[in-house]
Amino acid sequence: MTTEFGWWARDENSRRFQVRAQIFGDNITWTRKQGHHQCWQPYGPPTEEDWDILLTEAEKRVPRRLISPAQFATIKRLRPQ
Repeated sequence: MTTEFGWWARDENSRRFQVRAQIFGDNITWTRKQGHHQCWQPYGPPTEEDWDILLTEAEKRVPRRLISPAQFATIKRLRPQ
C-alpha cells in the first residue's frame, strides 16, 4: 500500500508548487506540480527542509494510526545521513 504525503513549497522565484512524497515499501518517489492543470514531474533531490517536513507529517500520523510505527521507522531510515 502506498503512503502519500503532500505539502506546498516555494521555488527561488517565490512561485508556489506542490510537493508529493509517495512511499511504497522501501522506495520513496518525490514529485512536484506547479499548477492545477499540470502533470506531476520528478522532484529532486529533496532538500533537508523537505525531509524535515516529511518526517514531521509522518510523526503526526502515527498517534492517529494512519501509519504504523514500523512505517515511520522505514521513512526515517530512507532519509540520507
